[in-house]
Amino acid sequence: MIGHIHSTESFGTVDGPGIRFVVFFQGCPMRCQYCHNPDTWELGVGMEKTADELLAEYDSLKDYYKNGGITATGGEPMMQMDFLTELFEKAHEKGIHTCLDTSGIVFNASSTEFLKKLDRLLAVTDLIMLDIKEIDPDRHLELCAQPNSGILAFAEYLSDKQIPVWIRHVIVPGFTTDEGEQKRLGEFLAKLHNIKALDVLPYHTMGEVKYEKLGIPYPLKGIPAVNADVAVKARETILKAWKSKKAELNGN
Repeated sequence: MIGHIHSTESFGTVDGPGIRFVVFFQGCPMRCQYCHNPDTWELGVGMEKTADELLAEYDSLKDYYKNGGITATGGEPMMQMDFLTELFEKAHEKGIHTCLDTSGIVFNASSTEFLKKLDRLLAVTDLIMLDIKEIDPDRHLELCAQPNSGILAFAEYLSDKQIPVWIRHVIVPGFTTDEGEQKRLGEFLAKLHNIKALDVLPYHTMGEVKYEKLGIPYPLKGIPAVNADVAVKARETILKAWKSKKAELNGN
């Protein structure tokens, strides 16, 4: 089976636990205004790789990955579900920890065939880093050009399956800076039973240069990067609402 891969990174330190071999998959249906990898949007292009070739790259540096593993990111890795599953199955056969960084945008609860494939993937996925871009459906559509209903349903599905999840949320000026929405996100997360970590990240402008090189207008041009302190405060707001809602759900 052939996968379309944008690139690989040998020493990833922010893509899951430990030092990791990071595989950037090609193809993504989201058009997030702050995306820093617009060169991964197009499907069916990039390097053609087999799972064995990627694992050979991993093996060449495996002594560095003792506390890490492989992370599939992108783009959206689940756009290439069959290849992703083969990669993770072969990784598991070698005892390699697998992490999937996804937006969950391809989740389709109405498709029995999709759920069958998803369950096969989840059986060999040790951790999912789930990006929840925006809790408000209208703002999400504006920010990402895709609805968030399937993403939130995916989060609930992972909770039901007890798949370990790290939640990622970016604080973007004009969108996720609203304290009320941060509280709504916390209340949603309180309903889930599988969250192992919450990363609230400040918006940055490092991807802007890629848009210039690709000749694509940068949607948030002129919007300054967010100070780390703002992200820390937002995380505190989300966690406070999370804990309050969790206590309510538990009858405390």
